Amino acid sequence: MDRREFLRLAGIAAGIAALPASVSRLGAAADPQVPVAMARGGSHGGNAEKAVAALGGMKAFVSRGDVVVVKPNIGWDRTPEQAANTHPDVVVAVASMCLAAGAKSVRVFDRTCNEARRCYASSGIQEAVERFAKKNGVADALRVYHVEGRKFVRTEIKGALALSSWELYRDVLEADKLVNVPIAKHHSLSDVTLGMKNLMGVMGGNRGQIHFRIPECLVDVNRRLPSHLTVIDASRVLLRNGPSGGDLADVQNFGAAFASGNVVAADVAAAEAVFGLKAESVAHLRKALESGLGISSPSQVRLLRV
Repeated sequence: MDRREFLRLAGIAAGIAALPASVSRLGAAADPQVPVAMARGGSHGGNAEKAVAALGGMKAFVSRGDVVVVKPNIGWDRTPEQAANTHPDVVVAVASMCLAAGAKSVRVFDRTCNEARRCYASSGIQEAVERFAKKNGVADALRVYHVEGRKFVRTEIKGALALSSWELYRDVLEADKLVNVPIAKHHSLSDVTLGMKNLMGVMGGNRGQIHFRIPECLVDVNRRLPSHLTVIDASRVLLRNGPSGGDLADVQNFGAAFASGNVVAADVAAAEAVFGLKAESVAHLRKALESGLGISSPSQVRLLRV
């Protein structure tokens, strides 16, 4: 990382630290609520940075020497304007913050739905990550790559509601930290796709099978692979015909990013703020709450607007 980048991120964190105690102490143990930061008014990447800074900065989630998986949505052969994949600027911002926090290695990948090479190219994510890594001299530490079939490992899921085991990606199983970076968008089967559903991108096998019991299956996968931090890209939002979209008429500029250390809290907040959906009306969010996956009620979510 160059000096200018470090100073810029440090300035954001310092600004948050100067806020009143009622805001800056969001992570205090005495507060039973779970903070979710929603940042607006900046660039795509800038909003992600501000949201994470409001939670204490990336160092609250990533430690020096960590191997970190940054898991965006790269599932579709769509451009950033079509809003089917995480915006590349958000992915780069999150990876940059992980490196600034001292991560030893940052790995970026997704098991795509369309042909992988087209998805990685059309989404702009591969080019943006590789350009950033080369420019900042961190190509050895920051890598974007395709998943390999041989790396899916049959994994037991203890206390499962529906999936007693499944093939999960070894690089996620072995990582020190998982940073979940989905895009907020409509989904024809699950109403919305946010952080919980984004983890389908680390599943092997015939993922379509889980749609028969998707609320329970998503709870199981997220319990086995908890996200240490979720950063939701809600800059451009696909409101209809998701998850792949394609028609720009279905996309709306929302201009926000959400961040939380609890994936369910992040999803509950984004579902309501972006789509006007109560958690109880989204089957997999309702099941997550019933199962106590981090939180058990929307009332536990404390939304901080930055």
